[in-house]
Amino acid sequence: MNQLAIELNNLRKSYGEVIAVDQVSFSVPKGEIFGLLGPNGAGKTTTLECLEGLRKPDSGMMRIMGEDPARDGRRLRNLVGVQLQTSGLPATMTVDESMRFFTAYHGVQPRYDLLERMDLLKKKGSQYQELSTGQKRRLALILAIAHDPLIVILDEPTAGLDVASRAELHAMMQELKNNGTTILLATHDMAEAEKMTDSVAILLKGSIITMGTVREITAQGSGFTKISVRTEESRLHEDEIEFPAVSQRVIKNEYVNYFTTEPGVTVSSIINYVEKQGDRLIDLRVERPSLEERFLEITSERN
Repeated sequence: MNQLAIELNNLRKSYGEVIAVDQVSFSVPKGEIFGLLGPNGAGKTTTLECLEGLRKPDSGMMRIMGEDPARDGRRLRNLVGVQLQTSGLPATMTVDESMRFFTAYHGVQPRYDLLERMDLLKKKGSQYQELSTGQKRRLALILAIAHDPLIVILDEPTAGLDVASRAELHAMMQELKNNGTTILLATHDMAEAEKMTDSVAILLKGSIITMGTVREITAQGSGFTKISVRTEESRLHEDEIEFPAVSQRVIKNEYVNYFTTEPGVTVSSIINYVEKQGDRLIDLRVERPSLEERFLEITSERN
């Protein structure tokens, strides 16, 4: 069994009468990417800020590499890298100054290789206020990982990034994971979570409502698998044919789309029918329910 990098047990944090985080519990094994998902206001950032030692929880247990971030922040500072949702860098601080400041704090050499990789080396002399939103996000990530931390906490890391920068950031996250780094990723981008994470927890109104791998969570729902079929003679467009386990049939352009609870049985029946009709398959696609579809289903059930 993998050792745990992060542990939370019954974490609770309130602001006056507003409960931001309510009995949140999860654990992250070393070397995995764990996604903390939820809409704005779900409690993701408050949970992260408690883990980062920026806020003191009302109750509950937290551990990062066995240490309590509320009490042992000094021992953890070189083990953890943090990219906050909003940066607190001074407006007039240059990119080079921020790099030298953060690496000096951690006792390492400046990582100009990371600036070059994220296309910021040419901005070394630029002030923070002169950077675009995407450049600020890329700089924040670089500063979070420049000291090679064992754990990286990312809060909406791809917000404001263009497609190329998102791809580079995802490649960097995968590289960090391959090297043994544990990543806690807070995001409301379901496609990003589906692509990058080993497991996820979905937060809603301060509480975890489901947790597991993406496959486990999508399998829990009532969402149907979509089977899209295109044939040479379009025999499936004719009188509606009943196939097993199909709940809905939708014709869109040259495709007939079937929504089924048993894709294996349905696909086999469709292929047999097409062959018996003397038709020929041109394209057949089977699409599992996405994490976004399951997320919308879960959140609509709870609202």
